[in-house]
Amino acid sequence: MTSFSSSFHLPRHTFLWRNRYRSNLLWTQFCPFLLNRCCRSDFVQKVTRASWRHQHTVNDKLALRFPLDFSCVRSYYLARTLLSISDEDRPAKRLRKSLNHRQWCQKKPSSNTNSPSRKTSQSPLSEVERQWEDFSHISGRCQSLKGRFFDFSVMSYNILSQKLLQDNAHLYKHCSLPILDWNYRYTNIIKEIQRHNSDIVCLQEVQEDHYETQIKPSLESLGYHCEYKKRTGKKPDGCAVVFKQDSFSLVSCHPVEYFKPGIPLLDRDNVGLVLLLQPKVEKGITNHLCVANTHLLYNPRRGDIKLAQLGLLLAEISHVAKQSDGTTCPVILCGDFNSAPWSPLYHFIRESKLEYHGIPMGKVSGQDDIPKGQRILSAPLWPQHLGISQQCQYEDPTSNGDIRNCEGSRINGPCIEHCLNLTSAYSHHSSKRGQPEITTCHSKRAMTVDYIFYSAASRDTSLKSGTQPQESNVLSGEGLHLLTRLALFDETDLHAVNGLPNANNSSDHLPLLACFRLHNLQTAAT
Repeated sequence: MTSFSSSFHLPRHTFLWRNRYRSNLLWTQFCPFLLNRCCRSDFVQKVTRASWRHQHTVNDKLALRFPLDFSCVRSYYLARTLLSISDEDRPAKRLRKSLNHRQWCQKKPSSNTNSPSRKTSQSPLSEVERQWEDFSHISGRCQSLKGRFFDFSVMSYNILSQKLLQDNAHLYKHCSLPILDWNYRYTNIIKEIQRHNSDIVCLQEVQEDHYETQIKPSLESLGYHCEYKKRTGKKPDGCAVVFKQDSFSLVSCHPVEYFKPGIPLLDRDNVGLVLLLQPKVEKGITNHLCVANTHLLYNPRRGDIKLAQLGLLLAEISHVAKQSDGTTCPVILCGDFNSAPWSPLYHFIRESKLEYHGIPMGKVSGQDDIPKGQRILSAPLWPQHLGISQQCQYEDPTSNGDIRNCEGSRINGPCIEHCLNLTSAYSHHSSKRGQPEITTCHSKRAMTVDYIFYSAASRDTSLKSGTQPQESNVLSGEGLHLLTRLALFDETDLHAVNGLPNANNSSDHLPLLACFRLHNLQTAAT
């Protein structure tokens, strides 16, 4: 038999690589690739089989699929990671293309790298703790009204659909591959929900197959009742609203589809979900709570579509929240609105009115800093045959809606209104540095697009201006009072943990969490 040395010659840099890192494990696993490339003799095949018996099996196709630089140790680890992903969770073709040769040939990571280890023995990525901001002392005097209020917590969380992650792999170039694996992310997401144990959880980008097989069973085991609405068309994800069964009972559930055939303005597959809940208390609370969740269109240039989708949702909320005595029960509105704070769309929600004459479509959501070549919003914003008035209420008496306009409404010209008294649970500025709060962060940008809006007490005008709640407004007896909220990060904090997703936060969005006090309007008035 031909001798080993005369049969083939290994490249010189390979031996240098071996001598430099002196790792028998890596050498024996790379050995089959090198031998198969250099010789096909029986002796080489025996060496190949012998090395595989002592190590984990490595796919032969790896050498053909991924160009490896054998002088780079990191390329080996990344290749092994891809092979560990199952066929169902294997990244899409777009994700594979994004892993170009430059990414594979990075330098060997140092011992304090931010990349999470596949081995549990290594320390995970350091985590920046979020602090609770407490406003309970402002509502403390209400405790004298024993039996007339009900405290509860709300979480809003865009959990990042795995399909959307794969289709937009260019947004996650800063992430190591293990933390993008669905099984890794799913475990962290459920732990996050379980740790906060909120009474109400509103989720966006919930992939349907993951919801049915994993998310729903896990949440039901934690005592939640689950409602879900998938996006229309062939979209794989949707919105979910879950609530603790020992805190609330379901009165009614109302899914909202924004796709309307024959109306070009509403040709997108986004959805919303509106629930009417009854607090479970022995006595003292008789009014309901309306909870809505949505994920509006992303496209920054189509503000007209976003406003029309929001108008549909507000019309459904106005209908569901209407009580028998003509009043409106308190409302919680959560979701990913794909709009920046203080944008025209944000002002419309908080100020209940928007005069949209002359506003370019690209400025409605505030996502584009310099919109160019944008069309101007035209009146009417949506066609009359949609069945939604300019006061965001149902006009058709046969459409299970209310045709009455807002009290005192005087609409002249291009203007839309709604009748809900909503404000944001967050101030949108970090109390630590004064920088803008961030709810979503990836390779492209970091900004706030997620919100928890709620029906503030009617005389709580301080919240409307973005300042802290004042004690003089606490005993108004109407709407909801903010007790606590989980502070958000600014961009400096997120850079310290390598952005989102990371080893501890498994979505490109942060969860929002706030606690409220619900008063009984009927007894508070007596």
